[in-house]
Amino acid sequence: MSKTFVWIILALLIVGLAGFGATNLSGTIRTIGYAGDQSISVDAYARELQREIRAIEAQSGQALPMSQVRAMGLDQVVLSRLVGLASIDNEVAGLGISIGDGNLQREIVQIPAFQGIDGTFDREAYRFALSQAGLNETEFEDDLRAESARTLVQGAIMAGTEMPQTLTDTMVDYIAARRSFTWARLSAEQLQTPIPDPTPEQLQGYYDAHPDEFMLPETKRLTYVLMTPEMILDEVEVDESALRDLYDSRSAEYDVPERRLVERLVFSDQPAASSAKAQLDVNGTTFEALVEQRGLALADIDLGDVTRDDLGDAADDVFAAEVGSVVGPLPSSLGPALFRINGTLAARVTPFEDAEEELRAELAGDRARRLIEARAEEINDLMAGGATLEELAGETDMELGTVNWTSDAHEGIAAYEEFRAAAAAVTQDDFPEIDFTEDGAIFAQRLEEVLAVRPEPFASARPKVADAWMLEQTGAALREQAEDIAARLEETGDFAATGLPVRVENSMTRTAFVDGTPADFMTQVFEMDKGELRVISGPGSVVIVRLDETLPPDETDELAAMQTAFADGLDQALAEALFEAFMRDARLRAKPQIDQQALNAVQASFQ
Repeated sequence: MSKTFVWIILALLIVGLAGFGATNLSGTIRTIGYAGDQSISVDAYARELQREIRAIEAQSGQALPMSQVRAMGLDQVVLSRLVGLASIDNEVAGLGISIGDGNLQREIVQIPAFQGIDGTFDREAYRFALSQAGLNETEFEDDLRAESARTLVQGAIMAGTEMPQTLTDTMVDYIAARRSFTWARLSAEQLQTPIPDPTPEQLQGYYDAHPDEFMLPETKRLTYVLMTPEMILDEVEVDESALRDLYDSRSAEYDVPERRLVERLVFSDQPAASSAKAQLDVNGTTFEALVEQRGLALADIDLGDVTRDDLGDAADDVFAAEVGSVVGPLPSSLGPALFRINGTLAARVTPFEDAEEELRAELAGDRARRLIEARAEEINDLMAGGATLEELAGETDMELGTVNWTSDAHEGIAAYEEFRAAAAAVTQDDFPEIDFTEDGAIFAQRLEEVLAVRPEPFASARPKVADAWMLEQTGAALREQAEDIAARLEETGDFAATGLPVRVENSMTRTAFVDGTPADFMTQVFEMDKGELRVISGPGSVVIVRLDETLPPDETDELAAMQTAFADGLDQALAEALFEAFMRDARLRAKPQIDQQALNAVQASFQ
């Protein structure tokens, strides 16, 4: 009875485990889909997906969960790539293209990862490398055979592809063509009749005709409370001993010893240093020449400003020497050396009384910041208890204020970056919270109202309206005057007779910059015909220009390199476009089919 019962239990267990692993990567599912007669294996999809995930993790330094992989679309990128390869393999198989066993063997034995220490093919290294990659020999050789066949087809499609030379020549001519022209600039100073001041009616008319020029940005009307260290300095006491201690700790700043600007040229031994100094003494060489003979530059031997302590035993001689002189040989930490003195810096001593005000402000500010930090918790408790900003201002040292904040505001409390960030994020549903600024201040804010983009009232916009009106009127008057001048130039052709400063530009390309001209000046010049005169308006000025000569690109080495680069790039683009078209056609005819359950099973293994 007991044995029969045990066998029944085992039979039930076997039946229960029969379906185990049906959706596991090591279970019965072997493919995630087909493209024509070519299958896309589960292992290939898992390997490619793992490779993409590891690449992103290596860049970011963080683990990448599958939810984020899906959000980034990496799973679809991998799937699309494998479907494309399978579609090409299906096309290649239909064409009967393959490489023989001999060619496959030659490719395998040339792979460095499969070679031993003597540089020849090592079968054990081959098996080990494939095992580490999760492949067996059959899978790897099938993949390599398919890749080689794809490469043959790709080469057949892309090899020898050339874009017509006309396109290259057209593009090079567009970029490198040249123009020679004469031009003169007419500004407000050259107006024959100055523009009179506008009347109120003219300003109102301009304002009404150009409403889009005078719009206020979205504005948040904020109420805030603020406490800065400066606001509570009178509550902070700084004792004399703390000031003295801070002054003593800054002795290197307030008690700077006498220094020298020095260059040090070190020699291997005392005779070499003495010989060099003797040559200097008889003017047989220069200090710079000695430095160059050692293969050094002056920057290599420059010690900067040094004190007596920095120079050790050489200090007395160096500090006693005149500026510009060379002393030595003297001992140094690197051996005997010659020292050239380039300047002196006198000692600088700042008495405690002179530094006291600066030290007091620093200590008081630091203590005020710590005091604010301590009070911030108490203020937070008040706010948690329902205190309003107005009540905070009444019960604490915080000051109450309002501000109309826009993204362009940088004055007053808006000068704080932390306040601007909080103002940009605040909504009317938010409760005020205490925030800190970098300099130790605290603030809280409440959004009262959001004002949408709206016209600026005429009264406040009036100065801008006046400027805009004057610019428009000046531009119109300048253009009218310039057109009169251009009409006379059509008859005389004499730019000098205009009385304007005239400039002649020769062989200018389309990308050239000509100072004092409108932004689209060169574009318009290249639109002109030879001998044409044109008036080109810009902000506050106009330009009169005559095209004198149309020139082809200058035949230089740079132009030849440009032509070659354009031709290669266009050929490559055409070849890639042809292969892309082949891939799309192969994919359409392969009619890929994807098993979504298999995909889900693979992705679930990455959770």
